[in-house]
Amino acid sequence: MDVLKIILQVLLGITSLLLIMLVLLHKGRGGGMSDMFGGGMTSNLSASGVAERNLNRITVAMGISWGVIIITLGLIMRFNVEA
Repeated sequence: MDVLKIILQVLLGITSLLLIMLVLLHKGRGGGMSDMFGGGMTSNLSASGVAERNLNRITVAMGISWGVIIITLGLIMRFNVEA
């Protein structure tokens, strides 16, 4: 059980970093924190609609996998009975 816990913790670290990077790749929609860092200046040279949709799908899939890993780790730690 300890090996599974270590594997899940490593996967949690990797998915956390990937999720942060994917969220930061999204185009700002204006009016929020993205304007503070220059996101208010929109350009037509940014990602196309297809690329943005694919980025959304990948981000949602990564978020779901992150959540599954968190729940699995929590269940393992909750019901981990040492003999």
